[in-house]
Amino acid sequence: MGTNTLKVLFDTDIGSDIDDAVALAYLLAQPRCNLLGITTVSGQPIERAKLASAVSKTAGRDIPIIPGNENRLDGPTRQPNVQQAQVLPNWDHDTEFSEQSATDFMAEVIRANPNEVVLLAVGPMTNVAELFSKHPDTPGLLKSLQLMCGRFANNQSDMPSAEWNAYCDPAAASVVYSATAPDHTSLGLDVTNQVVMDSDEIRAHFQHPLLKPVLEMSEVWFNERPQLKFHDPLAAVTLFDESICGYEEGTAKVTRSDNRDDGTMEWNPNAKGPHRVGVTVDADQFFKSYFSVFG
Repeated sequence: MGTNTLKVLFDTDIGSDIDDAVALAYLLAQPRCNLLGITTVSGQPIERAKLASAVSKTAGRDIPIIPGNENRLDGPTRQPNVQQAQVLPNWDHDTEFSEQSATDFMAEVIRANPNEVVLLAVGPMTNVAELFSKHPDTPGLLKSLQLMCGRFANNQSDMPSAEWNAYCDPAAASVVYSATAPDHTSLGLDVTNQVVMDSDEIRAHFQHPLLKPVLEMSEVWFNERPQLKFHDPLAAVTLFDESICGYEEGTAKVTRSDNRDDGTMEWNPNAKGPHRVGVTVDADQFFKSYFSVFG
C-alpha cells in the first residue's frame, strides 16, 4: 500500500439493500483503500458476513470479517431478513467466522493504528454505538468517522422523515451522534437519493468480474424495485474523492417517536458544529469516480 492510502474499517448491513455490496466491491477495487476489516450488523449478521466473504473472495482478498450485533440497543431488530443470501450457493464464501465480538475487533484495530483508521459505517449504528460505549477512547483515536445515515433537509416529500439506518436503531444513532469523533461526516438521503441507476443501466455497467456477484445480488433487489440508489457507495467514494459533495457543518440530534419517524434527524447548521453533512452532489462525477476503479 502506498503512502496515500486510507486504512478503513467497514461496518455494514450487507444483504438487505443492495447498495452495501456495491460499496464493498468499490472498496476492494480501490487501490488507495487498505481495508482492515469488515463487521456486519442487523438481523442474521452471520448470513451478512457470508455475503461479504463472497464479494471479498471474488476479489481474491482475505479480509477479516466479524459478525456483529443482530438486535438494536433497545429492542429486537427492525431488519430481520437478508434477501440477497439466496445467491450464496453460487459463490465461494466462508461459513465460519471469528467468535471475537465485532466491537472488540474494531477497538483492537483502531488502537493498533491510532489516528489512522477511517470508520465507514453504512448500516444501523448498533455496532458503532456499542464500540463507543464499551471502548470510550476509540472515537478520539479515529482518523475520521464517515456515515451513511440520516436525512438532514426536507427537500423530498415522498420519503419518511427517518432514514432507514437511523430508524433501524435510533438509540444507537443517538449515541453515535453524541460522540466526539474527528471529521464526523454523514451522507444522508438528501444527497444519496440523487445518485441512481435503473436496472438496465446496472446490468450494462456491472460487467467487471468483481461486480458479477453484486450483479446477481442486484437481480434479487430488482425483483421488487426498478432502481438502485447508490447510498452507501457515495459514502465510500467520497472518502477518496471528497469534491463529489458539498458540505455543511452543524449539529445533528436524533429524535424519537412511536412510528416510522423514529430516528428523524434534527439538523441545526452551525459553522462550529461537531458534525458535517453532505448537502450537494455531482452525480456525474460520482459515477465516473466509482467505475474508474474497475478499469
